[in-house]
Amino acid sequence: MGKKSTDSVLITDLPAVSPERYRDAMSHFAGAVHILTTRGGAGVRGTTVSACCSLSDNPPTLLVCLMKQHGSNRLFIENGHFCINTLGGQHQKLSDIFAGRGDLTQEKRFAKADWKELKTGSPVLQGALASFDCRLVGWHEHATHYILYGRVVDIQRNNAKEALLYLNRGYHRLAL
Repeated sequence: MGKKSTDSVLITDLPAVSPERYRDAMSHFAGAVHILTTRGGAGVRGTTVSACCSLSDNPPTLLVCLMKQHGSNRLFIENGHFCINTLGGQHQKLSDIFAGRGDLTQEKRFAKADWKELKTGSPVLQGALASFDCRLVGWHEHATHYILYGRVVDIQRNNAKEALLYLNRGYHRLAL
């Protein structure tokens, strides 16, 4: 019979691995690619993200992580809503544009695709695999990132044939 441990170890008692070693290991973790968007009183913003996942289905809630070093990422918090646009295989170039490759202004980035709105007013990418229109229901900061929690208030789906994934520091297409 096993013995129950009553000892507790604080996370600060354990040495952390280096950021480089962590990033290298995480590069083997395949992730869907999304463009996170917002438009509201604080302004308009879109950025490519891969750190996004389902948090709950009742109520439907998504979690997304954003780097704090980009000061304009606070717009997602200030506007209080956002849309997570899950990209199809045909969106690799658009993903690069919203990742900041090409040094385009936000206005010029959004001009590269067709966008509509659902309930919150955040830009919804036409042709995305799925777009999750969310109200911000909570957020906090951890180390280098903001962690946002979004209650899904509307969804738009598409019948795309491929998903866009990021793995081993590169894009890959997955047939659906």
